[in-house]
Amino acid sequence: MKEILFILLILLLACQSENREPKKQKSHPSHKYTYVKADKDDMGYLETDYVPVYSDIYHRDGTRRFMLTTTISIRNTSLTDSAFIFTASYYDSYGNVLAEYIDSTVLLTPLESIEFVIDEKEEFGGAGANFIIKWGASRFVDQLLIQSIMISTYGQQGISFITDAKVIERKFQSE
Repeated sequence: MKEILFILLILLLACQSENREPKKQKSHPSHKYTYVKADKDDMGYLETDYVPVYSDIYHRDGTRRFMLTTTISIRNTSLTDSAFIFTASYYDSYGNVLAEYIDSTVLLTPLESIEFVIDEKEEFGGAGANFIIKWGASRFVDQLLIQSIMISTYGQQGISFITDAKVIERKFQSE
């Protein structure tokens, strides 16, 4: 009987270690970005969006953290107009910048999507983390859909949810 329990314990531990292999964080998982030289002053419309992000959430009595992988999805829903992503900044719960996800303007053509990923192992953002996305276009078209998707599993427990961006600044520039 002890031998069977020992074998079951070894099999259980082997299965758990297989699922916990470290993976490299990728900031550009979807495809190669198209970087362009674009000046904000040449845009007819500029927008800044706040995207709530949860790198972890509290559970049980509030002292335990459930770590989450977060994907920021930016989708150009326009059939005809391009958008230009100027910055994608990741902030912690205290408003401190943790990372800049792009260092040059990204062109987002009609119906194109890009993503940024925050690794589940990242433990500095916290439950109040966020992204600030600054973008522009030649004219105002309510064209970007920006969402944050959080997901994680532990044992047989899985959790996933989404949040939507909130516009915090709009600027219409005269031509």
